Amino acid sequence: MVVAEDFFLSGLNKPGNTSNPLGSRVTPVNVNQLPGLNTLGISAVRIDYAPNGLNPPHTHPRATEILVVSEGTLFVGFVTSNPANPAIKNKLFTKHLYPGDVFVFPEGLIHFQFNVGKTNAVAFAGLSSQNPGVITVANAVFGSDPPINPAVLTKAFQVEKNVIDYLQKQFWWNID
Repeated sequence: MVVAEDFFLSGLNKPGNTSNPLGSRVTPVNVNQLPGLNTLGISAVRIDYAPNGLNPPHTHPRATEILVVSEGTLFVGFVTSNPANPAIKNKLFTKHLYPGDVFVFPEGLIHFQFNVGKTNAVAFAGLSSQNPGVITVANAVFGSDPPINPAVLTKAFQVEKNVIDYLQKQFWWNID
């Protein structure tokens, strides 16, 4: 049976723990935390950043994201999808954001946020799905289990195998 608690969540006023190598923490509010979002097509996150904290390149395969900065200064950006013309490169769109600024990351595109200020930063984002999903690029490519065959990655990235071996041995952080 559905109850009022299915539509309520407290705690987004509390900072997330940014004591990790990336210096950021994402606090999600999706259908897993708030069952009342089921079928509504929306969710939210709070993102806390230490100075130099990074929400690394990632994508949401099922949602567009709209980010609002409430504290600090963020450098944000996204990369377009592969152009139809192979002679044209993917385009990077970036902006420096300050409190009250808003930036949109289109659905499925790789994007990031980096705290370029000397103080902590906080942002809130709305996403156009109750379950937007997240794929962190480095984690998916270099931290999969089992690992992607190094021959595939050396060819894809045009680097020596020792570079791939090094990257696959790193501990890839999940900040969610």
